[in-house]
Amino acid sequence: MQPAKVPRSPRVLILIDFINPLNFPGAEKLARPALAAARAAVRLRGRLQREKVAVVYANDNYGAWQSDFQSMVSHFCASDDTSGEIARLLAPTPRDITLLKPRHSAFYCTALELLLNEMGARELILAGLATDMCVQMTAADAFLRGYEGVWVPPECTAAETPQAKAASIRYMRDVLKCDVRSARLAAR
Repeated sequence: MQPAKVPRSPRVLILIDFINPLNFPGAEKLARPALAAARAAVRLRGRLQREKVAVVYANDNYGAWQSDFQSMVSHFCASDDTSGEIARLLAPTPRDITLLKPRHSAFYCTALELLLNEMGARELILAGLATDMCVQMTAADAFLRGYEGVWVPPECTAAETPQAKAASIRYMRDVLKCDVRSARLAAR
């Protein structure tokens, strides 16, 4: 069996931790904004896929070192709660690339950097959970790696509080030099 070739894509959408059990302290505050962010990310993903932008899922493995992404998606899709609704909305398509991550940043201890290099990625679009944790840490690692652009549409991310999200968006804009325009406003 020949492995599938990695698609060339100068822009890549990275969906971070949307496939999520939402069973940690504070998850009750994150659930509603996470669902709204997932709905916005679905619209953005559809638009970007029409533009032939590749999609990469970077998701926590939740400490299950023998897990695989598809089994995790199937498990959460069967849930009759917010985590299940989000998983059903954002389940990967056969074209999408998936990887599991052990910590906050999608770059830390993963093959993401190698994958993006093979894809020819120069610009990243980040969406996911939580704005002030995994999204921000991924944006910081992208900044350190010198990507030409990192776009974080705020409505495609969620945090436990509006204040935490706003502070993180400001930090990504001011310090990490991310584009934080709304996907609805950005003509990209």
